Amino acid sequence: MNLLTGEFRNTLDEKGRISLPAKLRGELPGNEFVLTQGVDNCLWLFPPEEWTALSRKLMESTSLFAARARLVQRRIIAPAQEVEVDKLGRIAIPQSLREFAGLGKECVILGISKYIEIWDGESYRKYLEDNESEFLAAAEELGGLTL
Repeated sequence: MNLLTGEFRNTLDEKGRISLPAKLRGELPGNEFVLTQGVDNCLWLFPPEEWTALSRKLMESTSLFAARARLVQRRIIAPAQEVEVDKLGRIAIPQSLREFAGLGKECVILGISKYIEIWDGESYRKYLEDNESEFLAAAEELGGLTL
């Protein structure tokens, strides 16, 4: 699988389906994926092998006896659902996940290396606006990064 990159805007239809951009679909292996709650009130879409690796690492690095670990497991692993890309390149987003992310009609789809984020358009705009100073500070910390 090549790296998934790009920012796209698509519309969520009345049945809760959204088209995955052709550029991203071309980089994804197969038609079945795992969709779950992400951090920052977005959704994360993973190819099965990436999801398996992430969930395995998460479970191996946490304890069922640690409250914070259980919270992360319940927020990321428990709500995960398998979704399939239909013939028109759409995925159906389950109601519970649409509600979690507050998805309205206008959505933003982000390719982030090995997974995809799906955001409500207005929520993403506000997230970027609210976190601009944090981004600048984080970018400054990467000052020693060389290419």
